[in-house]
Amino acid sequence: MKIIYLHQYFNTPEMSGGTRSYEMAKRMVAAGHEVHMVTSHREEQKKHKGWFTTDEAGIKVHWYPVPYSNQMNYAQRIFAFFAFAFAAKKKAVSLSGDVVFATSTPLTIAIPAVFTAHKLKVPMVFEVRDLWPEMPIAMGALNNPALQFAAKRLERWAYKNAAVVVALSPGMKEGILKTGYPANQVAVIPNSSDNLEFIHNDEAATKFREERAWLGDKPLLLYAGTFGKVNGVDYIVKVAKELKKINSNIRVLLVGEGREKLDVIMEAKEAGVFEENVFFEPAMVKKDMPILFNAATMTSNLVTDMPEARANSANKFFDSLAASKPILLNHGGWMHDIVKAYDCGLAMWQQPVDVVAEQLHEKMNNEEWLKQAAIGAKKLAVQEFDRDLLADQLMFVFSAVVEKKSINASDIAPGIY
Repeated sequence: MKIIYLHQYFNTPEMSGGTRSYEMAKRMVAAGHEVHMVTSHREEQKKHKGWFTTDEAGIKVHWYPVPYSNQMNYAQRIFAFFAFAFAAKKKAVSLSGDVVFATSTPLTIAIPAVFTAHKLKVPMVFEVRDLWPEMPIAMGALNNPALQFAAKRLERWAYKNAAVVVALSPGMKEGILKTGYPANQVAVIPNSSDNLEFIHNDEAATKFREERAWLGDKPLLLYAGTFGKVNGVDYIVKVAKELKKINSNIRVLLVGEGREKLDVIMEAKEAGVFEENVFFEPAMVKKDMPILFNAATMTSNLVTDMPEARANSANKFFDSLAASKPILLNHGGWMHDIVKAYDCGLAMWQQPVDVVAEQLHEKMNNEEWLKQAAIGAKKLAVQEFDRDLLADQLMFVFSAVVEKKSINASDIAPGIY
């Protein structure tokens, strides 16, 4: 097959951020398919004035310069979404292909996807990474009634024109079904665990710890991700304040960038935990993340507590499983249920921060508990979320829609864990 893969925010392992599209496309190439990735080049300094192409592990990546960063306000982001969407229409059509695969967010990726699929008379598969527009509406970022109406119409239009919709979590599937889209045409293929890349490396972990005088052999709680409003990273500062009160030996490392990072740093300073038991570092490129996870005792997946956020399928959760690390959750939803069922971490939804601190101190200093939680995490990573397994499911969906076979996408990937 020749696959036209539309993802505005595609990353390689040399970049910071999630690499789902890179890892999936790399496996498509290895299986003998031709993959053309249509994406944006986000650097502020415009080295290129128009489209340019690179080869990334056999993936033909077509880049179009549209500056973007987590520091942008919502109006700037929306401008970037539409600027790319209209540029991508012409490029995608020129490539030709057997199937169009578009992954959101942003939801505006549906514009070039549907246009290209209709023009080439090929099927379109649409992937939902976040419940959009539900999330920006819930966060107050999309509060204009007219814009809300338009966004909801765009969402339904995208689904209507898709042969199959791929949801990244069971909760996202529920959101899709609320629009009236047929359940049998929804496959649940979450973010995945790269089990080979995250094999434990004692030497690298030891070096990481030795390079940080504040860490040494103390238990380390890690957050690695975006500092955005939806992430609510200030939660961990409140927990750290309680850890300090009980004189815990736990150290907390927050790694990443985002609009809320300076606010979180200020809150840490005001709480008296900044560079006492809470430390900050810049975002790391994806290929270096295994070292970071190897060095951690426990990781965390944090979101602001609202129903729309509980459906998240954050990369850090699956990286933690691949690295055999227990994980702390502060939210409800499908991940909360999985952590409790497999006993692979601390599911602390709606628990007071002082209770969370006490549980962290107890568990992160309990070698037997850590060992058993690590076994549960790796079991999940291998049996349910291995990247090769989930990439095969995605390719099966593509083959079926291209060959116009009658399939039940929900049977291929039901999302039951």
